[in-house]
Amino acid sequence: MVIAREYFISMAVDTMTRPKGSTGEFKGDIHVNDNPPTKNDLDKVAELPVLDVNGKPHAFRSLYTSDSNEPSRVLIIFIRHFFCGNCQEYLRSLSTSITPDGLKSLPTRTKVIVIGCGQPDLITMYARETECPYPIYADPSKNLYAQLGMIRTLDLGPRSPQYMQYSLPSAIVRAIYQNLKAGRSAFRGGDYWQVGGEFLLEDGRASWCHRMRNTRDHTEIPETRRQLGLDGAQPPLRKTFSSGIRRSSSQLQRRLSDRRKSWSRSRDRMEKSSPEGSMMEKVKENRREEEASERSSNEESKMSGTAITNDGSSR
Repeated sequence: MVIAREYFISMAVDTMTRPKGSTGEFKGDIHVNDNPPTKNDLDKVAELPVLDVNGKPHAFRSLYTSDSNEPSRVLIIFIRHFFCGNCQEYLRSLSTSITPDGLKSLPTRTKVIVIGCGQPDLITMYARETECPYPIYADPSKNLYAQLGMIRTLDLGPRSPQYMQYSLPSAIVRAIYQNLKAGRSAFRGGDYWQVGGEFLLEDGRASWCHRMRNTRDHTEIPETRRQLGLDGAQPPLRKTFSSGIRRSSSQLQRRLSDRRKSWSRSRDRMEKSSPEGSMMEKVKENRREEEASERSSNEESKMSGTAITNDGSSR
């Protein structure tokens, strides 16, 4: 269902934005090399613009070069369109496993940057949905994607990656909800065919990269951690959509139970405070006193060998 939906939406966008004579669509999981771009490759794309959240252009090289003489590393993550639930899951898992504080513990100054192929006005929404603490930029022209060897495909791949902690149906529901909520902006999220990858640049040179072969082929988190010099630990389990529903249901049941108890106590207080309630309380109290007196009389009669009936006669 999601592939068909993405296909028709992407066709509408792609027909309007694709240069004449361009190709590059692939069906299925295909072979893509993971050779890091050479210095010459990086020189060709150095001045290509990326847009920040305000739509301001920045030269691509400004993301991975520094004026200081200190060694530096930058992990640049290219995602798919801004409504891709698979990439959102990847960034959620990465953000909980590779934190800014964790990067500060590394001997080499390291940062993470995210680039999507949609319009920059959706960056705020994307950062909120993924809880990503790292800078996010946009390359709606997709020139960087093409020049750095990233492909276009809609294939889901043969398996669900470990970084997907939501189930596929949950990811579909979230993606559909985001699209409906976005309205016309759903067509500004980027090319639904475009996939991305990860590039690690050290002192201006690419030392490692991974290009996605399908729409769920980001590098697994343990491998990414190893490439950065962290341990290969799995990302911690996050609070998922289904667990949130279960937790909310349990909380609702407790609240309803507490509310019923509160209503019962309030009703009892109101009954006691009303004139009718006071009279009923007196009747009940008299009845209790009569019953207590009868029990006491019966016990005394038993001790003396005489039983007292309800009408007061003895036998």
